[in-house]
Amino acid sequence: MKKQKKWTKFRHRVVTILLWMILGPYMHFKYHVTYEKLPNQGKRAYLILMNHQTAFDQFFVGMVFKRPVYYLASEDLFSNGWVSKLIRFLVAPIPIKKQTLDLQAVKNCILVAREGGSICIAPEGNRTFHGRPVYMKPGVASLAKKLGLPIAIFRIEGGYGVQPRWSDVTRKGSMRCRVSRLIEPEEYKQLSSEELFRIIESEMYVDEAKVTGEFRHKKNAEFLERAIYTCPWCGFSPFESHDDIIQCKTCGREIRHLPTKELEGVGFAFPHRFVADWYLQQNELVNQADLLTLTEVPVFRDTAQLSKVIPYKHKVLLKKSVDICLYGDRITIDDRVFPFEQTHAVVVLGRNKLNIYFGDELLQLKSGKRFNALKYVNFFHRYKNIQSGDPEEKFLGL
Repeated sequence: MKKQKKWTKFRHRVVTILLWMILGPYMHFKYHVTYEKLPNQGKRAYLILMNHQTAFDQFFVGMVFKRPVYYLASEDLFSNGWVSKLIRFLVAPIPIKKQTLDLQAVKNCILVAREGGSICIAPEGNRTFHGRPVYMKPGVASLAKKLGLPIAIFRIEGGYGVQPRWSDVTRKGSMRCRVSRLIEPEEYKQLSSEELFRIIESEMYVDEAKVTGEFRHKKNAEFLERAIYTCPWCGFSPFESHDDIIQCKTCGREIRHLPTKELEGVGFAFPHRFVADWYLQQNELVNQADLLTLTEVPVFRDTAQLSKVIPYKHKVLLKKSVDICLYGDRITIDDRVFPFEQTHAVVVLGRNKLNIYFGDELLQLKSGKRFNALKYVNFFHRYKNIQSGDPEEKFLGL
């Protein structure tokens, strides 16, 4: 019987030290982040559960924990050829398929825990587009009980203000990262998975949709159209942003994004105080829509680069430019039709990449900076909710 290779390596400790030395000063300068070290760590391994606010969250975790941390990461990270191989060699993240229950990822977590490695998971699985927590998978509690490690709740506060998911710039503001609670195995082993999940969910709740200081940049609103595609007056509509202003291209109304994260209409009263409020109204509009009546003409049109993803290997460019149309029941890419009924999953990655899982294919669409991938995910989930006989279901994919 072939002996299983160890996941944890000595070199991961060396890389952890080097990253701490190199990235520590950089992150303090760029993000104005403060850390609270977890005392008395010794050689203990932890299951670290973090809320997900910025693209750098994993490095913030690395500043608080002394020993190497093994992060769950989506398969997209592992599909970039030699770059992915280098990342695997240096830090050995644990791959997970975002769109499904990944039993292999669970097995790998168990392996790492047995070898004495710490594991970090973002139970939300997605960075927030609006500052409030997004859907968290209850299965994280069952996994925690399987691993039997101390659970470190890692809170990132101020991250949305400093670097919203929809933005390309980092604002001048302040962040705080800390372990807010340590839950020992003796404390949770008598709890049911449901009870433990409620504790985790409560401890991890961080609401950034409020005034928590100022986060300044001259481009405070730029690329907010990656998250917003509905107007309170026009309904579904394209938007375009520049500097601190986002404009509805249908009615022309302009909304300013303030350093306090608040919104204000330019020359009129805007009904939403924060992006989260606007986002909530957007979800309500989608959930009230009868998508089966939106099948004759496209609701939205876009252009993008089309690639085929060979999971855990590389990506193959199929076309540099394709026309995409979003209907109430399907997506079309040039002359190909992807009915929602036959599509396995539609997923947004990063700021605005779109993955479509169709048959045995995984296709990725990558467009310009103003591309909104979120609307495709929301329409797909709304259609699935209707077709499953549960039109009152509110979950739209994030």
